[in-house]
Amino acid sequence: MSTSQDRADTPEDTAAGTGGDTAAATATAAGPAGAGEPLLEVDNLGKHFPVTQGIVFKRQIGAVKAVDGVSFSVRKGETLGLVGESGCGKTTTGRMIMRLLDSSFGKITFEGRDITGLSQGQMRPLRRDLQMIFQDPYSSLNPRQTVGAIIGAAFKLQGETPQQGTRAAVQELLQLVGLSPEHYNRYPHEFSGGQRQRIGIARTLALKPKLIVADEPVSALDVSVQAQVVNLLEDLQDELGLTYVVIAHDLSVVRHISDRVAVMYLGKIVEVGDRNDLYAKPMHPYTNALLSAVPIPDPAQRAGRERIRLQGDVPSPLDPPPACRFHTRCWKAQDICKQVEPPLVELSPGHQAACHFPENTTVSQTDLVAKAAVSPGASADGAADAPQAQE
Repeated sequence: MSTSQDRADTPEDTAAGTGGDTAAATATAAGPAGAGEPLLEVDNLGKHFPVTQGIVFKRQIGAVKAVDGVSFSVRKGETLGLVGESGCGKTTTGRMIMRLLDSSFGKITFEGRDITGLSQGQMRPLRRDLQMIFQDPYSSLNPRQTVGAIIGAAFKLQGETPQQGTRAAVQELLQLVGLSPEHYNRYPHEFSGGQRQRIGIARTLALKPKLIVADEPVSALDVSVQAQVVNLLEDLQDELGLTYVVIAHDLSVVRHISDRVAVMYLGKIVEVGDRNDLYAKPMHPYTNALLSAVPIPDPAQRAGRERIRLQGDVPSPLDPPPACRFHTRCWKAQDICKQVEPPLVELSPGHQAACHFPENTTVSQTDLVAKAAVSPGASADGAADAPQAQE
């Protein structure tokens, strides 16, 4: 049995282009009302990797549902944090947004244009507006090229010559991210991890992108260096008007840098909300469990907090649980959780959750979930025709 694998996309690929009853039930995890048109919209996006059997005559016997119908939007100048356990589909979602992976279904809209089915050639002009910061600063830089060649490759691949010349433009970018222009002729092995990540950020900024997908931008760095890189990203956003989708495990970092946070579990978004609202009053049990694991430096506050320990392992995306995918580990699960998939419902302004028994809510808010969870054509047991989450 074999599973199709993602190829190891290089940073150059990113530059070159290779590679129903209530209005509260909404299909898109949208930003704050009145914030303008979204820069990026993702609608029911999914990626299923086929699982095949046989060597000569291969046949598909299943699929790994890495991402299974996620919807959200990001507005200009906003930072959306995407969090969840390893294997929940965060990075796959980011790569599909960048079109480094083709989606199995769904739609990606950037600046009002559907880019889901664009060819590599059609995507090439858009690469200047869509860039990615890769997770590992050690493997994302070509060890055989100098810093000048690595950052300058973006201009070459787009056929663009900066007015002041490529060398001067690269040196300006190095200064922008806190490095010396003298580093132009050095090689990646001569830098620390934090400096390498800064080089990656400089390469990302070369073409003045509108949207940056940052995949675990600080996870491989020391704690002291993490703060420097996070502050750098915030300063660049204020100075250049950038829009971020930040993929991370560290909930403290996400709270610091994000305007809104989306929580993923086993290929689906289970909660979206303003960072302060979500951290203060999490509605989904999974979000509550994640937040209970965040370290608290104050011993007095730590002693008064209840640590939620989830039982069992994360189910396999090859055979995810029916209906609510979290019901196998949820302490609030009831029969309906195993039969009807809860839709992503707006329970308070800008705050959405996909749970039949959300926390920190009123009775009227919980009724919204009950109304949205049953479709008009539902079967007798309420499960056969249950709506899919985020549809």
